[in-house]
Amino acid sequence: MSYYLNSENHLDSGPIYVRENGQLHMVNLALDDVRSSLQKPRPFRLFPKGFSVELCMNREDDTAQKEKTDHFIFTYTREGNLRYSAKSLFSLVLGFISDNVDHIDSLIGFPEQIAEKLFSAAEARQKFTEPGAGLRALQKFTEAYGSLVLCSLCLRNRYLVISEKLEEIKSFRELTCLDLSCCKLGDEHELLEHLTNEALSSVTQLRLKDNCLSDAGVRKMTAPVRVMKRGLENLSLLDLSCNPEITDAGIGYLFSFRKLNCLDISGTGLKDVKAVKHKLQTHIGLVHSKVPLKEFDHSNCKTEGWADQIVLQWERVTLEAMKPQETLESRRAAQHFYGKRARTEAPGKYPPTEAHTNSSEKLQFYKEKAADCHGPLSKHESKSKKRAFEEPEKEQSSSSQSSKQKYVCLAVEDWDLLNSY
Repeated sequence: MSYYLNSENHLDSGPIYVRENGQLHMVNLALDDVRSSLQKPRPFRLFPKGFSVELCMNREDDTAQKEKTDHFIFTYTREGNLRYSAKSLFSLVLGFISDNVDHIDSLIGFPEQIAEKLFSAAEARQKFTEPGAGLRALQKFTEAYGSLVLCSLCLRNRYLVISEKLEEIKSFRELTCLDLSCCKLGDEHELLEHLTNEALSSVTQLRLKDNCLSDAGVRKMTAPVRVMKRGLENLSLLDLSCNPEITDAGIGYLFSFRKLNCLDISGTGLKDVKAVKHKLQTHIGLVHSKVPLKEFDHSNCKTEGWADQIVLQWERVTLEAMKPQETLESRRAAQHFYGKRARTEAPGKYPPTEAHTNSSEKLQFYKEKAADCHGPLSKHESKSKKRAFEEPEKEQSSSSQSSKQKYVCLAVEDWDLLNSY
């Protein structure tokens, strides 16, 4: 009777009788009192009536409906009935923080296991593609977790991504492998200057193939290592191929990379290839390879880390923003942004050199004692060649190191470069 009295659809159709102590009493004027005395609390309803119908209508734009359903997980039984279960408190908090990830003050000291889940949640919401907010959020992660966010970055032929997301790319720290091949950066690009930053001193593999570099760019890139012994001092692999304006003088700047094990200078503007080979072997122990080295086939270089999918999101967003009829104009604008010449100007401008005329010759060098891919050397050969490399280095370092150090340190151009950092 209580349910009957409290029914929202009930209409008063006449007198109501109540049995009390075996006798029947009619209730008329005291109906309200009886209702109030017999009323029971209404059963708790989690969702309004017809909720399943509204859910199937996929009302994503209705913010009120989203707030009602955001805290629950909905599934269907085998019979087709809708079943819901509440999300965990961890999932709710994770979703809230990822929605506001750009407002985080710092993540330093925060457990990396939780931080990875937070990064993935923010990535799923595409928070890192938002202008301004995405950069702030990415900086918080990179300054706290470094190489975990990204340890290897491949931007080969992605000059549009570099143009649009330059600040985001510069926020990555502790990279070990960086591929900037075919990006037409040139000597004055901001990213080339960023390579000498202390945040990228961990880079061991650097690929700058086909980037319109000249001797000035190589000098600028090696200045911190030559003068202050910092910057790319840990570099073990360097690809400078297909940069015709790099000459014999530019190769001389590479002698400061004492840890260099692999070098590719194919397609550069060398005039005396034989002399360059001898200098590379004498100064840093690099030997010309008779066969192409597998280290320079670009198959091992890829984007690795938490942010590997973010780079793909950047590329997709950049391409979607371009209209088909504006593709050529955008490329020209990007080249103008870099301050480079058009690609069609490159073949006809440079005079034919030995490296260009003989296209089949690969000027790739390796250090024998560190190159396992060329077959094991016998103990006698390895010891003799090791002595042959070490003795000239000791002699030259003792005789010419002081004069060379003075010459490099007192160079006006080098000091101008260092003052610009």
